[in-house]
Amino acid sequence: MMIDVGKQVAYWRSGALEDWTVAGELLDHGRLRHALFLVHLALEKSLKALVRRHAHDLAPRTHNLVVLAELAAVHPSQAYLDVLAEMNAFTVEARYPDPSMPPLAQAEAHAYASRAEEVFRWLMSLF
Repeated sequence: MMIDVGKQVAYWRSGALEDWTVAGELLDHGRLRHALFLVHLALEKSLKALVRRHAHDLAPRTHNLVVLAELAAVHPSQAYLDVLAEMNAFTVEARYPDPSMPPLAQAEAHAYASRAEEVFRWLMSLF
């Protein structure tokens, strides 16, 4: 059976947009750890859509945004790569919070989300 690449790309892209919207809602309500997890997930899904489109293969089961950017062959700037690398921490933090670490401040969480938004918008522009 042949898998429809276009449908899979649309599925990942649609999920990314929904997760981005929910992340914003959570951020507005002070649910910072979960908000940044969904920011990461939105970036991950957008990259998986681009991997699928580029490679015509299933996206790998990885959460590493830098690896996914390489596989998608999107060539982000160094600044965008830095954002992807820093956002990788939030997939782990949401699943395995470190009780010895102080919680993020609202301003810090908004700063992460703001940097990630620039990258997310760029990724969405590639479709």
